[in-house]
Amino acid sequence: MAIIKIITPSVTDANITAAKVTDNAITLAKMASGTDGNIISYDASGNPVAIATGNDGQVLTSTGAGSPPAFETAAAGGKIGQVVSETKTSTFSSTSDTMTDISGLAVAITPSASNSKVLVMVNFNVSIDLNDRYCVFQLVRGSTVLSVGAGSGSRTVGSVAHVRVTANGSANEIGEYSINFLDSPSTTSATTYKMQGLAQSADNPSFRLNMSGADSNAAYGFRLASTITVMEVLA
Repeated sequence: MAIIKIITPSVTDANITAAKVTDNAITLAKMASGTDGNIISYDASGNPVAIATGNDGQVLTSTGAGSPPAFETAAAGGKIGQVVSETKTSTFSSTSDTMTDISGLAVAITPSASNSKVLVMVNFNVSIDLNDRYCVFQLVRGSTVLSVGAGSGSRTVGSVAHVRVTANGSANEIGEYSINFLDSPSTTSATTYKMQGLAQSADNPSFRLNMSGADSNAAYGFRLASTITVMEVLA
C-alpha cells in the first residue's frame, strides 16, 4: 500500500506581499497587542510607531514635520482665569488738588501666572462742581499710574479719564465715565487696582461719586453706583 506524504509549505515574509492580501482581511484580532490608549502613527522614517497615552484632559497635537504627534496640555491663551469685582454704592467727595484714592473703588487680584494679563474695567458716576476748571481721574496699579499713549506730543501721560467743564460762574457736570485697560503686571503676587481723582485748586472745584448732582437730588429717590472689575487673561 502506497503512503502519501502531505508536505505543508512554509510561509515566509518574502512570500507575503501586499498584492496577496485581500482588502479588509486583517482583523483587529490579528494585530499585535499594544498599550491601552496608544495611537498608531508613523515616525520620521515612515515606520509605524505607537503614540504614548497622554493624561486625562490632554489633546493630540502636531509636533511638526518629521515627528510623530503627541498628547499635550491644551493651550489656555485668551481664556479668562478669574474675575474679581467691587461695587461702590456709598458716596465719595473731594476738593483736593492732588491725586487722592477714591475709597471703595479698588480691587485686588492674584494672577496665577506671571505672563497673564489683567483686563481692568471701571465705570464711575461723577458729579463735578467747578468754574472754568477741571477734575482728572486716573487708574493706578499699586503705586504705578497706568498711562494711555506715549509721553511725546500733546498726549497727557497718567490721565486715563479727563473731565473739563467751562462756564461763566458756577458750573456742574454730571456724567458716567468708563476706563478699560489691558495691563501686564508680570507678577503672581496680590495686586491692587484703584481709582484716584483730583480737582484743580482754583475756584473751589469738587467732585462727588455716586450722587446724581447736588446732594438735594438724592430726594428724587435714586442714587448711582460705581464698579471696578478685573479679569485675569491667561497667556
